[in-house]
Amino acid sequence: MQITVTQLTDQLVASYARHGGINHLDGKNLPSKRAVCSITVDLLRLLFPGFFDEKPIHSSEIKVETALLMDTVLEHLEDEIYKSLEYRPPENLHKKDLRPTAHALTMEFLGKLPHIRELLQTDTEAAYNGDPAALSREEIIVAYPFVESIAVQRLAHELYKKDVALIPRIMTEWAHGRTGIDLHPGAKIGSHFFVDHGTGAVVGETAEIGDHVKMYQGVGLVARSLAGGQQLHGLKRHPTIEDRVTIYANATIVGGETVIGAGSTIGANVFLMQSVSPNSLVLQEEVNVKVIKKADREKKTIDFQI
Repeated sequence: MQITVTQLTDQLVASYARHGGINHLDGKNLPSKRAVCSITVDLLRLLFPGFFDEKPIHSSEIKVETALLMDTVLEHLEDEIYKSLEYRPPENLHKKDLRPTAHALTMEFLGKLPHIRELLQTDTEAAYNGDPAALSREEIIVAYPFVESIAVQRLAHELYKKDVALIPRIMTEWAHGRTGIDLHPGAKIGSHFFVDHGTGAVVGETAEIGDHVKMYQGVGLVARSLAGGQQLHGLKRHPTIEDRVTIYANATIVGGETVIGAGSTIGANVFLMQSVSPNSLVLQEEVNVKVIKKADREKKTIDFQI
């Protein structure tokens, strides 16, 4: 007997009743994933005028074009933040105050755009100076997936700091899907950051990254264990990377207590679960990890040459 559309519908609706945790029927209206992704594109257009637009923008039109786009983003983002507040309202906030709060949060967020642009300028500079294959800074912005991923992370991080639910993670997962670079919105990332090639790089929620840090593809800044589940929520689970550190391809650095000292270099394929002092060189030697002072290595090289 051929099954009908009505029967298929009945089977699916029955599954909604059996597995209530999957769907969100009769609950608050969650932020729209499609709307948040569209807003993210518009935010990129505000950050990089002319780079994410199909038509060129003349300097004489920049103020009008920016004002129109800003107004659109304000309206749409405020609606999504309002949904987020309905889903997880702040303590002691009355329902009638959700809309004014959503408006204030949106305006405050948009006020951060000049600061985010300033940080992204340093990221672009780091990428250009750190990659001899780059032909221009314009190529970095328009063609390198890293720029898109760090731009979205820096935007989402501002909303994350304001405890806006769902929206920051939707934004960074959208960028993750497009670029292959997984930067959690909670991660604290300093200036002049660069992930070369990028694919497969992972930076966890509580990771802290200093200034002038360079990473390569497949690098993971991850938690030691997630067996504790939700009991680990809010705890420092991911490593701290101090200033001027380079981490080569497929290295994995683990744990919230792990600190990579300033000026250090982590070699490719290293699996590291311990802190290292500043100016260390960490190499993977068969099964064991070897940590030496860079100065000692340079001294041995000089002695050998003599």
